Amino acid sequence: MNRWKSLLAMVVLAWAVPVLAVPTGITVRVKSKDAKFIGTTMGGALITIRNAGTGELLAKGVTSGTTGNTDRLMRHPVTRGAVLSDTAAARFSTTIDITEPTLVEIKAVGPLARTHAAAAASVTQWLLPGKDLNSGDGVLLELPGLVLDILTPAVHTTLAAEELPTTVELRANLVMMCGCPVTKGGLWDAGRFEVRAIVKRNGAPLGEFPLAYAGEPDKFSGTLPLKDSGIYDITVYAFDPATGNTGVDRTTVVVEP
Repeated sequence: MNRWKSLLAMVVLAWAVPVLAVPTGITVRVKSKDAKFIGTTMGGALITIRNAGTGELLAKGVTSGTTGNTDRLMRHPVTRGAVLSDTAAARFSTTIDITEPTLVEIKAVGPLARTHAAAAASVTQWLLPGKDLNSGDGVLLELPGLVLDILTPAVHTTLAAEELPTTVELRANLVMMCGCPVTKGGLWDAGRFEVRAIVKRNGAPLGEFPLAYAGEPDKFSGTLPLKDSGIYDITVYAFDPATGNTGVDRTTVVVEP
């Protein structure tokens, strides 16, 4: 009888002992599609790691570091198992305490320096206690898109009807999501991008107007003829037909009657 009481006590004690959480490391890197890592120069990318079942936030942070090695990322053929990052390449590293295999959602949003151009990507995978995800590139996410900023006309540029007819310069700055430059004949060749302005006047389509490479890195320009008063809504886009990367920005011009 005493033997059975002892066994029962041991079982009860085993159930009463808390399961200890195990620190588990994870590194996340975020790469711009057809370009390099999104790091400090572009404000980084926001990383969130959540329990996929409960939605509980397990970790949060921002990638920091350099855009990485250009030759390794853009010039050398990528073979199976090849590591794209170097020690300086942008990343977010953290440690999560878990007690059992946990399905997690890892999400990236960026670049944070240009929120109007920000894209998001996520992956769901199992995280095992004590089995770090730090080797190689860690967890690698890719963000599509381009960062396009309209430089002129500034939003709500106002003209008087007496100035008509006139033209307004359309000028835009275009870079990759990692901040990598767009130049004539460069690694990201300006000639491969289609850059155009879609214009509406008082809500009615007015037409599309091309912007061409302006002769200096990242800059594209064109002209918009103005003949009538009204509110001109200008959406400028850049598109790379080879990759599908797209960037968009918007501004307005008001011609008062």
